[in-house]
Amino acid sequence: MIVVTGATGNVGRPLVRALAAVGGQVTAVSRGVSDAAVPDGVRERQADLTDPESLRPVLDGADALFLHDGGASAHLLSPRDILDIAKAGGVGRIVLLSSIGVATRPRSASHGGMMRAIEDAVRQSDLDWTILRPGAFNSNAYAWAETVRAHRTVAAPFGDVGLPTIDPADIAEVAAAALHEDGHAGQVYELTGPALTTPRQGAEALGDALGEPVRFIEQTREEARAQMLRFMPEAVVETTLDAIGEPNPAEQRISPDVERVLGRAPRTFADWARRNIAAFR
Repeated sequence: MIVVTGATGNVGRPLVRALAAVGGQVTAVSRGVSDAAVPDGVRERQADLTDPESLRPVLDGADALFLHDGGASAHLLSPRDILDIAKAGGVGRIVLLSSIGVATRPRSASHGGMMRAIEDAVRQSDLDWTILRPGAFNSNAYAWAETVRAHRTVAAPFGDVGLPTIDPADIAEVAAAALHEDGHAGQVYELTGPALTTPRQGAEALGDALGEPVRFIEQTREEARAQMLRFMPEAVVETTLDAIGEPNPAEQRISPDVERVLGRAPRTFADWARRNIAAFR
């Protein structure tokens, strides 16, 4: 049995579908998962990563675990407790969704330090581990959905600064391979898209998918900062703005790891936009 935490998220949802398609028992876990959120034949269970004991009945009898990075709750996780419960349940293989910030922003508590601590716990767990370090997700563009629907506009800072953003479905396929196949133990995969995409190009791709123009409005750093502070801690905002405004070479590096694992190039932002354009109509 493979247990997928964060099963209703941008990576967890396509991962559950990918695992269900190849057969075997899959358990989808999140705080609010329901029958309607998972494919037929997948078992759903509610549990909270910040409460490791809630995972004990979920992990009992499991062979492999996809461990979500915790998202906004990452600082509340007790990874060693989670891993002890996983081992007690029979888990022998773990795939961790981490962040490229561990390598590119190691001095940042929010982007590097927190996830480094979780990675270290996984490495020291005596399980067969694989660590996935994606960069920025294409699905971050959902933040533009409301203004695209209402006004056909996208507002963002640093309009001509590109990052190799990645399709969450590609992350999910790499995770599925690491959970199912041999040969991935002890590997750290940095996962990016195939090219640098700027916010201005993202708006153009959404317009192409919609069949009508989407106007790009460039924000100042201060305008973007004020907007982000409504839902993110200040330290996270400042590091995020640094990463998207003045990315270092490691953050703009296009990794070969998706193609190494899947045997094909990663999908483009335009591919993602076409598949998910219903959210922007």
